[in-house]
Amino acid sequence: MTANDIEAIKQLLASPKKIAIIPHRNPDGDAMGSTLGLYHFLKQQNHEVTVISPNEFPDFLAWLPDAEKTMIFEKDIQNSTEKLKQADIVFTLDFNALHRVGDFMAATLEKLDTTFIMIDHHQLPDNYAKYTFSDTGFGSTCEMVYHFIHQLGGENLINKTVATCIYTGIVTDSGSFRFPLTTSTTHRVVADLLDKGVENPKIHNLLFDTSSYNRLQLLGRALQNMKLLPEYKTSYITLSQAELDQFGYVKGDTEGIVNYGLSLKGFDFTAIFIENKEEGIIKISFRSQGAFDVNQFARNHFSGGGHINAAGGKSSLPLDETVKQFIAILAAEKNN
Repeated sequence: MTANDIEAIKQLLASPKKIAIIPHRNPDGDAMGSTLGLYHFLKQQNHEVTVISPNEFPDFLAWLPDAEKTMIFEKDIQNSTEKLKQADIVFTLDFNALHRVGDFMAATLEKLDTTFIMIDHHQLPDNYAKYTFSDTGFGSTCEMVYHFIHQLGGENLINKTVATCIYTGIVTDSGSFRFPLTTSTTHRVVADLLDKGVENPKIHNLLFDTSSYNRLQLLGRALQNMKLLPEYKTSYITLSQAELDQFGYVKGDTEGIVNYGLSLKGFDFTAIFIENKEEGIIKISFRSQGAFDVNQFARNHFSGGGHINAAGGKSSLPLDETVKQFIAILAAEKNN
């Protein structure tokens, strides 16, 4: 984002505005942390701010400050649409293409005559936003929001509440600070957030130590379902709709399971395939270590994308056929 862009945004925010902030569909810790962090920052400047999530967020994020005030577009389309139409500014956080909010909400956003501001760290951003802060060098959108606030000269407004939201997104998207894009700057940002009063042990407990018995049983089933393809240094996990139903699945229960596939010695690529009968798709998450680009893999084969080492995709084929397609692609790419 250029100095001219920052100055223009400062002018936009110089007087109270109606602002909508949107995360991507199926929001994770970084999406909710960044939207709510920005929400609390802007509220201190007397703006009328609304966070509108495309669909429900996981229960393990419900403790975030004012998370309960988030409007859910798919549950309240009429009022959410009205809020979007009234907005002077729409921030889109942690995604860079409108289809990431779902087709119907995307169509609503495309019709808006308003100022869009994008803050995102994924590759290949679309050009719908008037002001774009896009940088794949950051490990989280929350870290970008921290720097964005500083660029606006609003660092004095990063109080404990804002810091708590930002910290949440950094810790979740960095894999508790172990992923490659965790830099020395990331740690300096976190140090400042701790100085603002962030209770990091409490946050870690709320994020990672509140599993239900059913979720642990589902994790056990997922690990039982793990298959190894040593010739491709690849592992994968499947979860059928029947298995999700058996263990009383609720949104967020499969969060992080894909990462277990990378804990195997000698394996550097893993995937999880999760059946969703309601949407008629197989939801896929990919993870890799080293130079293998799962973002490009997801874009090329599974209508997805993301980062070099973490991406998502989907398939409209049945679960078993999706897995067969995945294995066939691996074999074809190995032979090329």
